[in-house]
Amino acid sequence: MELWSRRKFFLTSLAGSAIASAGKLFGRTLPNGDATGLANLAPAAQGKRPLIISSANGLHALGAGMDILKKGGDTLDAVVAAVTIVEDDPNDDSVGYGGLPNEEGEVELDASVMHGPTHRAGSVASVRRIKNVSRLAKAVMEKTNHVMIVGDGARRFGVAEGFEEMNLLTEHSRKIWLTWKAASSMNWRPGIDSPEWKEHVSAIFDGDEKQIAYAERVIAHPPTGTIPCMAVDAHGDISATTTTSGLSWKIPGRVGDSPIIGAGCCVDNEVGAAGSTGKGEENIKISGGHTIVEMMRRGKSPEEACLEALARIARNYNGDKKKLSTFHIFFYALNKDGVHGAASLWRNHYEEKQHSVYAVHDGTEARLVECKPFFDEINTHG
Repeated sequence: MELWSRRKFFLTSLAGSAIASAGKLFGRTLPNGDATGLANLAPAAQGKRPLIISSANGLHALGAGMDILKKGGDTLDAVVAAVTIVEDDPNDDSVGYGGLPNEEGEVELDASVMHGPTHRAGSVASVRRIKNVSRLAKAVMEKTNHVMIVGDGARRFGVAEGFEEMNLLTEHSRKIWLTWKAASSMNWRPGIDSPEWKEHVSAIFDGDEKQIAYAERVIAHPPTGTIPCMAVDAHGDISATTTTSGLSWKIPGRVGDSPIIGAGCCVDNEVGAAGSTGKGEENIKISGGHTIVEMMRRGKSPEEACLEALARIARNYNGDKKKLSTFHIFFYALNKDGVHGAASLWRNHYEEKQHSVYAVHDGTEARLVECKPFFDEINTHG
């Protein structure tokens, strides 16, 4: 993630901008508004079914999935129902409608599903103009003889199946993309005969300092926000989905780990499920989802299995924290008994003052639980 020149540019040209609001989580704010993200956190519950978990940005959506589980519904229907709420939310710029676009200003979405009881899977990647790609991945699983469809073929398949096409780029995301373009290219910002850069950016956001600060942060540190969601029902059947708009400002056609079966999403109905957020390239290289499931098969707890996946990523860089600090990655898992856990490469979330957390609903209420950090320190770079 070679972005040092862009960071330097913003530090000098946007000096004095307000710091991004500390409550942000993948484009949403923690319900309690606490800057540390620690208020109202609960310890990880052990061995309860039914159970549904996700990355922190799914906190407000898990109830929809739990309602399905309590009524005896299918676990895949439950996880897709939960993430669909996030995909529909224009205020969450990590997935679906309103996701931050690629370098050309096009929103490209990826998703995958796995259904434990039938051992089936479906996946789509680099999909444009279709919002609910978790449902589209489920359609691939249910209505084709394929596992993965990508690009324009996935879009056309979606249209044939009745999915509505729409412009996925919200005004919020378009303005951030324009600011990124201006930061990365001399031709996309005013010349020397125009007002200073700060005034130009202020004009883009109508002087809203909070939006300017948020744009500064996501441009300097491109988000890799995603929502993985896993559920186990009262009988021990498991399903999972992972959906994302991928790395912002990516090269068109870039695919991360989210739609890769065995990386961003993995389910074995006899063992458990795993998913991930963060820099997908690092997860793909270790087949993280599969690694975690196999570690659980060998008797590790979900948290221990997630830490093992992070250890393999760290070993790929010989434990060099300088290199590892250029990115962040999180793993989430649950087993057949309803035991859950998650681990993060660093103690903090993307905000330095905010601990890494994930969302859990065990039938009582949705709450945030702390991830176990691999490096128990704050990453001030990635």
